[in-house]
Amino acid sequence: MRCNGRGLGVLPGGVGSPGYTALLSFVAVPLHSSLGLTDVEYEGIEELLGRAPNDFELAVFSLLWSEHCGYKHSAPLLGRLPSGGDRVLQGPGGNAGVIDLGDGLAVAFKVESHNHPSAVEPFQGAATGVGGILRDIVAMGARPIALLDGLRFGSPDWHFRQAVAGIAHYGNCVGVPTVGGECAFDADYAANPLVNAMCVGLLPAERVLRAQAQGVGNAVVLFGALTGRDGIGGASVLASQDLEGSDEKRPSVQIGDPFRGKALIEVSVELVERDLVVALQDCGAAGLASSLSEMASDGFGVDVHLDRVPLREAGLEPWEIMISESQERMVAVVAPERVPDVQAVCDRWELPCTVIGAVTAHGELRAFFDGETVGAIPAAYLTELCPRYEVATHARPTEDAAVDPVNDEPKTWVFEQYDQLVGSATVRRPGLDAAVLRVDGARGLAVSLDGPRLGERDPFAAGYGAVYDAALNVACAGGEPLALTDCLNFGDPGKPEIGWELEQAIEGIASAARELGVPVVSGNVSLYNETGGRPIPPTPVVGCVGLVRDVTRIPSRWRAGDRVFLLRGIGPALVRFVWQNAAGFTLAHDVSDGGLAVALREAGDWSRLAPPSIRDTDVPGLAVVVASPPEAGPPAWDDVIELGAV
Repeated sequence: MRCNGRGLGVLPGGVGSPGYTALLSFVAVPLHSSLGLTDVEYEGIEELLGRAPNDFELAVFSLLWSEHCGYKHSAPLLGRLPSGGDRVLQGPGGNAGVIDLGDGLAVAFKVESHNHPSAVEPFQGAATGVGGILRDIVAMGARPIALLDGLRFGSPDWHFRQAVAGIAHYGNCVGVPTVGGECAFDADYAANPLVNAMCVGLLPAERVLRAQAQGVGNAVVLFGALTGRDGIGGASVLASQDLEGSDEKRPSVQIGDPFRGKALIEVSVELVERDLVVALQDCGAAGLASSLSEMASDGFGVDVHLDRVPLREAGLEPWEIMISESQERMVAVVAPERVPDVQAVCDRWELPCTVIGAVTAHGELRAFFDGETVGAIPAAYLTELCPRYEVATHARPTEDAAVDPVNDEPKTWVFEQYDQLVGSATVRRPGLDAAVLRVDGARGLAVSLDGPRLGERDPFAAGYGAVYDAALNVACAGGEPLALTDCLNFGDPGKPEIGWELEQAIEGIASAARELGVPVVSGNVSLYNETGGRPIPPTPVVGCVGLVRDVTRIPSRWRAGDRVFLLRGIGPALVRFVWQNAAGFTLAHDVSDGGLAVALREAGDWSRLAPPSIRDTDVPGLAVVVASPPEAGPPAWDDVIELGAV
């Protein structure tokens, strides 16, 4: 039975009469509208296919053309970000960005949002956000070595503590250290908290894996957890809509299993290291629908037999299997003669492993169930031909908001819940600026994740400032900033004032990145962060990765007798000066939220030695507090003020 797409329905789990193209439900509204597609988009689907889609195909289109998967409003703007460079091995468009570190080593990294699920169910929402970003890094062929988290909540209440517990649970169990990030409290995030997760991984520079199907006749293998109904519709029901009535959307939140996630990492890394897979893709938002359509490119297609997918519960309809967002699953393209080897690796880690399809030459994503075709869509229609919209913009005056004093309180109790040392690579723990991890010999990586300054409401300043905060944090840990990743958190892009915020924030990030000479190589956009029509403030969050030449010569803590200086400056020169001279400082710390007094207090707490007493000092633009031995003399910087001695 086929449906004209204007039939009756919404998309709850497990509803519908038997039949592989059965109606998805029985609510008297157009099905495409219930799935988040506009009338114009539905007509576009009919025009592309030359026919009306059946319900299965419409469900797939609704997920791949959602804002979360399709970047319908943001893609035209993201092209303004600088993304090229001599070190760039993989820029935007892959599962993560990859930068060449030299000496045959590369780093893969990305930040991604899990805001809407965390607003509905903070523990699992935050936990599965960690799991998802880990799989993005693994899909590049890299081993994850570090996690960072950016959290913005209304207050340090139960919801916040649950999100922190979810991050700690998943990261600690999976065995990847959580080494950095930020947490900020602002009443405007009370209904729409932000959970942004960043992951960093290492891989050989010559072994960057791309999620593209190749080789007609190669097997499509699904391995990892069993497939259930959790997370169905998450990308369209949660991540692409206003959150009003969020309690009703709780079934759309995924459930994580970090121990299965650990096994998935080990299996994936071994498969890549032994050259057993041609391509690797994670099963995240939109499940198999997304992973398989993204793999089918350059003329290749995929046939998938959904009745072969191992299920956690009986009775799932084909469309439910196709779009389930059950966690801890990966899809691989494997040469037929290698399938037994892949199955043997999975068996050793007790992971289900099943051949569910094959690579074809027809260029379509074709789905079958019990021998019957339940859907056939040219893959390019789902990805390359996803609608793109030019956002309307309307500038409005902005005024900084008052800062909640709770933000001045120490955050030690938060990051002490995270395992910071597992893996034995952490050289500098979280707590002040960037963390540092050893990568090989004396070399290391400095990593940081930062959002706008507290109370900032100007979208350009928010983006510009987030880049410089992240880059300065890396420089203060002795790292040369190499590249950026960004997560753009905004309200409804259909509102001209939100469109303006998004555009201005991207311009701010682009401007700062060009000044610093660093590319933006990966990222994520999270829109519709609003409840009852009230949006969050413009919140671009930026991650930075920097190369440390010698981890034995990085700033640490000031010592008694050290002289303390304030370096003031504007632009990339200060960032460059700090990282180039970091080996001579006993401590370096940027002046950010709370001004100089808070920066000195934080440095004192970190060093376990009280800071010098100071008079009020104006800090326009960028500034860094540095300490050096008394015999070293003042730093060779134009605008320097001596603050006293420890």
